[in-house]
Amino acid sequence: MRPGVILALVSASCLALLGAAPGREPAPLPARMADTGGGSQLIVAEAPGTDATEGTVSWWDLRDGQWIEAGSAPARFGSGGLVDGRTRVQGTNTTPTGLYDLPFAFGIEPAPAGTTVPYRAVRETSWWCQDNDSRSYNRWVDPLPADCRAAESEHLVDHRTQYAYGLVVGFNYDRPVRGRGAGIFLHVNGEAATAGCVSVPQEAMRRVLAWAEPGRGPHMAIGTVDGATAVTRY
Repeated sequence: MRPGVILALVSASCLALLGAAPGREPAPLPARMADTGGGSQLIVAEAPGTDATEGTVSWWDLRDGQWIEAGSAPARFGSGGLVDGRTRVQGTNTTPTGLYDLPFAFGIEPAPAGTTVPYRAVRETSWWCQDNDSRSYNRWVDPLPADCRAAESEHLVDHRTQYAYGLVVGFNYDRPVRGRGAGIFLHVNGEAATAGCVSVPQEAMRRVLAWAEPGRGPHMAIGTVDGATAVTRY
Protein backbone atom coordinates (compact mmCIF):
# COMPACT_ATOMS: atom_id res chain seq x y z
CA MET A 1 0.00 0.00 0.00
CA ARG A 2 1.29 3.41 -0.91
CA PRO A 3 1.63 5.97 1.90
CA GLY A 4 -1.76 7.03 3.20
CA VAL A 5 -3.60 9.35 0.89
CA ILE A 6 -7.13 9.23 2.29
CA LEU A 7 -10.21 10.77 0.80
CA ALA A 8 -13.92 10.50 1.31
CA LEU A 9 -16.81 11.14 -1.02
CA VAL A 10 -18.19 13.95 1.07
CA SER A 11 -21.79 14.08 2.27
CA ALA A 12 -23.94 17.16 1.71
CA SER A 13 -23.74 18.01 5.40
CA CYS A 14 -20.02 18.59 5.04
CA LEU A 15 -20.23 21.00 2.10
CA ALA A 16 -20.11 24.07 4.34
CA LEU A 17 -16.69 22.96 5.48
CA LEU A 18 -15.57 23.13 1.87
CA GLY A 19 -16.96 26.56 1.14
CA ALA A 20 -20.44 25.78 -0.17
CA ALA A 21 -22.78 28.46 1.13
CA PRO A 22 -26.39 27.57 2.01
CA GLY A 23 -28.68 27.92 -1.01
CA ARG A 24 -25.88 27.77 -3.54
CA GLU A 25 -25.23 25.02 -6.02
CA PRO A 26 -22.68 22.59 -4.57
CA ALA A 27 -19.35 22.31 -6.28
CA PRO A 28 -18.96 19.47 -8.81
CA LEU A 29 -18.43 16.12 -7.10
CA PRO A 30 -14.69 15.80 -7.85
CA ALA A 31 -14.11 19.30 -6.45
CA ARG A 32 -15.58 18.10 -3.13
CA MET A 33 -13.10 15.24 -2.87
CA ALA A 34 -9.83 15.48 -1.00
CA ASP A 35 -7.92 13.69 -3.78
CA THR A 36 -8.70 12.76 -7.36
CA GLY A 37 -5.45 11.04 -8.28
CA GLY A 38 -3.58 14.00 -9.73
CA GLY A 39 -4.80 13.65 -13.30
CA SER A 40 -7.36 15.62 -15.29
CA GLN A 41 -9.86 12.80 -15.83
CA LEU A 42 -11.86 10.97 -13.16
CA ILE A 43 -14.51 8.26 -13.12
CA VAL A 44 -16.70 8.30 -10.01
CA ALA A 45 -18.80 5.27 -9.02
CA GLU A 46 -21.21 6.36 -6.31
CA ALA A 47 -23.70 4.25 -4.34
CA PRO A 48 -26.38 5.49 -1.91
CA GLY A 49 -24.85 3.44 0.93
CA THR A 50 -22.68 0.45 1.70
CA ASP A 51 -25.56 -2.01 1.35
CA ALA A 52 -26.56 -0.75 -2.11
CA THR A 53 -26.20 -2.75 -5.30
CA GLU A 54 -27.13 0.12 -7.63
CA GLY A 55 -25.95 3.69 -8.05
CA THR A 56 -24.34 5.95 -10.62
CA VAL A 57 -21.13 6.18 -12.59
CA SER A 58 -20.07 9.59 -13.87
CA TRP A 59 -16.94 10.65 -15.71
CA TRP A 60 -15.32 14.05 -15.49
CA ASP A 61 -12.77 16.29 -17.21
CA LEU A 62 -10.67 18.91 -15.44
CA ARG A 63 -10.45 21.90 -17.77
CA ASP A 64 -9.08 25.32 -16.82
CA GLY A 65 -9.30 24.37 -13.16
CA GLN A 66 -12.96 23.32 -13.33
CA TRP A 67 -14.39 19.80 -13.25
CA ILE A 68 -16.88 19.26 -16.09
CA GLU A 69 -19.10 16.21 -16.24
CA ALA A 70 -18.60 14.38 -19.54
CA GLY A 71 -21.26 11.73 -18.99
CA SER A 72 -23.10 9.54 -16.52
CA ALA A 73 -24.96 6.25 -16.42
CA PRO A 74 -26.78 4.00 -13.96
CA ALA A 75 -24.42 1.52 -12.35
CA ARG A 76 -24.49 -1.80 -10.55
CA PHE A 77 -22.24 -2.91 -7.71
CA GLY A 78 -21.47 -6.17 -5.95
CA SER A 79 -24.34 -8.25 -4.60
CA GLY A 80 -22.70 -7.92 -1.17
CA GLY A 81 -22.67 -4.11 -1.32
CA LEU A 82 -19.57 -1.96 -0.85
CA VAL A 83 -16.71 -2.25 1.63
CA ASP A 84 -13.48 -0.37 2.33
CA GLY A 85 -10.93 -1.69 -0.14
CA ARG A 86 -8.27 -1.86 2.57
CA THR A 87 -10.16 -4.55 4.46
CA ARG A 88 -12.02 -6.34 1.68
CA VAL A 89 -12.02 -10.14 1.69
CA GLN A 90 -12.00 -12.17 -1.51
CA GLY A 91 -15.16 -14.09 -2.31
CA THR A 92 -17.54 -11.72 -0.49
CA ASN A 93 -19.07 -10.24 -3.67
CA THR A 94 -18.36 -6.76 -2.33
CA THR A 95 -17.21 -3.78 -4.38
CA PRO A 96 -14.05 -2.21 -2.91
CA THR A 97 -14.23 1.51 -2.24
CA GLY A 98 -11.10 3.47 -3.04
CA LEU A 99 -9.25 5.63 -5.52
CA TYR A 100 -7.60 3.52 -8.19
CA ASP A 101 -5.63 3.85 -11.38
CA LEU A 102 -6.79 2.13 -14.56
CA PRO A 103 -4.03 -0.13 -15.91
CA PHE A 104 -5.62 -1.15 -19.24
CA ALA A 105 -8.83 -2.00 -21.06
CA PHE A 106 -9.92 -5.26 -22.67
CA GLY A 107 -12.80 -6.78 -24.51
CA ILE A 108 -14.28 -9.58 -26.56
CA GLU A 109 -15.44 -6.93 -29.03
CA PRO A 110 -13.00 -4.66 -30.91
CA ALA A 111 -12.11 -1.43 -29.14
CA PRO A 112 -14.67 1.33 -29.73
CA ALA A 113 -13.67 4.01 -32.23
CA GLY A 114 -11.48 6.63 -30.61
CA THR A 115 -10.11 4.36 -27.87
CA THR A 116 -6.56 5.35 -26.89
CA VAL A 117 -6.14 3.40 -23.65
CA PRO A 118 -4.16 0.16 -24.05
CA TYR A 119 -6.73 -2.43 -25.16
CA ARG A 120 -6.27 -6.20 -25.01
CA ALA A 121 -8.37 -8.51 -27.15
CA VAL A 122 -9.97 -11.37 -25.19
CA ARG A 123 -9.14 -14.71 -26.77
CA GLU A 124 -10.08 -18.28 -25.95
CA THR A 125 -6.82 -18.54 -24.02
CA SER A 126 -7.30 -15.36 -21.95
CA TRP A 127 -7.85 -15.69 -18.20
CA TRP A 128 -7.75 -13.56 -15.06
CA CYS A 129 -5.86 -15.47 -12.38
CA GLN A 130 -7.55 -15.36 -8.98
CA ASP A 131 -5.64 -18.26 -7.44
CA ASN A 132 -4.08 -17.05 -4.18
CA ASP A 133 -1.28 -19.62 -4.51
CA SER A 134 -0.22 -18.49 -7.98
CA ARG A 135 2.61 -16.13 -8.86
CA SER A 136 0.13 -14.59 -11.32
CA TYR A 137 -2.49 -13.71 -8.69
CA ASN A 138 -4.67 -10.81 -9.83
CA ARG A 139 -3.16 -10.71 -13.30
CA TRP A 140 -4.30 -11.19 -16.89
CA VAL A 141 -2.71 -14.40 -18.15
CA ASP A 142 -2.70 -15.80 -21.66
CA PRO A 143 -2.48 -18.75 -21.58
CA LEU A 144 -3.29 -19.98 -18.07
CA PRO A 145 0.00 -20.80 -16.30
CA ALA A 146 0.56 -24.17 -14.67
CA ASP A 147 0.48 -22.73 -11.14
CA CYS A 148 -2.90 -21.01 -11.61
CA ARG A 149 -5.88 -23.32 -11.19
CA ALA A 150 -8.71 -22.82 -13.67
CA ALA A 151 -11.25 -23.43 -10.90
CA GLU A 152 -9.78 -20.42 -9.06
CA SER A 153 -9.67 -18.13 -12.09
CA GLU A 154 -11.96 -16.41 -14.56
CA HIS A 155 -12.11 -17.52 -18.18
CA LEU A 156 -12.83 -14.14 -19.70
CA VAL A 157 -14.35 -15.30 -22.97
CA ASP A 158 -17.09 -17.15 -21.06
CA HIS A 159 -18.67 -13.81 -20.14
CA ARG A 160 -19.52 -12.55 -23.59
CA THR A 161 -22.00 -9.91 -22.45
CA GLN A 162 -20.13 -8.49 -19.45
CA TYR A 163 -16.70 -8.56 -21.05
CA ALA A 164 -17.70 -7.23 -24.44
CA TYR A 165 -15.82 -4.22 -23.02
CA GLY A 166 -13.97 -3.83 -19.75
CA LEU A 167 -11.57 -1.53 -17.94
CA VAL A 168 -9.27 -2.93 -15.26
CA VAL A 169 -9.61 -1.15 -11.91
CA GLY A 170 -6.26 -1.06 -10.10
CA PHE A 171 -7.62 -2.51 -6.85
CA ASN A 172 -5.03 -4.75 -5.15
CA TYR A 173 -3.05 -4.64 -8.37
CA ASP A 174 0.37 -3.03 -7.89
CA ARG A 175 1.36 -5.15 -4.88
CA PRO A 176 -1.36 -7.78 -4.54
CA VAL A 177 -2.34 -8.90 -1.05
CA ARG A 178 -3.42 -12.54 -1.10
CA GLY A 179 -7.00 -13.00 0.00
CA ARG A 180 -8.03 -9.40 -0.61
CA GLY A 181 -9.50 -9.91 -4.04
CA ALA A 182 -8.75 -10.08 -7.73
CA GLY A 183 -10.36 -9.14 -11.00
CA ILE A 184 -12.18 -5.89 -10.22
CA PHE A 185 -13.31 -4.23 -13.44
CA LEU A 186 -15.63 -1.61 -14.84
CA HIS A 187 -17.58 -3.61 -17.41
CA VAL A 188 -20.88 -4.07 -19.21
CA ASN A 189 -24.00 -5.00 -17.25
CA GLY A 190 -24.99 -8.61 -16.89
CA GLU A 191 -28.38 -9.74 -15.64
CA ALA A 192 -28.07 -8.46 -12.06
CA ALA A 193 -25.62 -7.20 -9.43
CA THR A 194 -21.95 -8.11 -9.89
CA ALA A 195 -19.50 -10.28 -7.96
CA GLY A 196 -17.67 -7.12 -6.86
CA CYS A 197 -17.09 -5.18 -10.06
CA VAL A 198 -18.87 -2.02 -11.21
CA SER A 199 -21.01 -2.40 -14.31
CA VAL A 200 -22.84 -0.02 -16.65
CA PRO A 201 -24.89 -0.33 -19.86
CA GLN A 202 -22.88 -1.28 -22.93
CA GLU A 203 -23.21 2.11 -24.63
CA ALA A 204 -21.90 3.85 -21.51
CA MET A 205 -18.92 1.50 -21.46
CA ARG A 206 -18.17 2.33 -25.08
CA ARG A 207 -18.35 6.04 -24.30
CA VAL A 208 -15.99 5.73 -21.33
CA LEU A 209 -13.39 3.86 -23.38
CA ALA A 210 -13.52 6.43 -26.18
CA TRP A 211 -13.30 9.27 -23.62
CA ALA A 212 -10.40 8.08 -21.45
CA GLU A 213 -6.96 9.45 -22.39
CA PRO A 214 -3.91 7.81 -20.78
CA GLY A 215 -1.90 11.03 -20.96
CA ARG A 216 -4.42 12.73 -18.69
CA GLY A 217 -3.96 10.29 -15.81
CA PRO A 218 -7.50 8.93 -15.45
CA HIS A 219 -8.44 7.36 -12.11
CA MET A 220 -11.58 5.80 -10.69
CA ALA A 221 -13.06 6.62 -7.29
CA ILE A 222 -15.60 4.26 -5.73
CA GLY A 223 -17.59 5.36 -2.70
CA THR A 224 -20.93 6.29 -1.17
CA VAL A 225 -23.12 9.37 -1.33
CA ASP A 226 -23.13 9.75 2.46
CA GLY A 227 -19.35 9.51 2.71
CA ALA A 228 -19.66 6.49 5.01
CA THR A 229 -16.78 4.70 3.31
CA ALA A 230 -13.22 5.96 3.44
CA VAL A 231 -11.48 5.91 0.10
CA THR A 232 -7.80 4.99 0.04
CA ARG A 233 -5.42 5.11 -2.88
CA TYR A 234 -3.37 1.91 -3.20
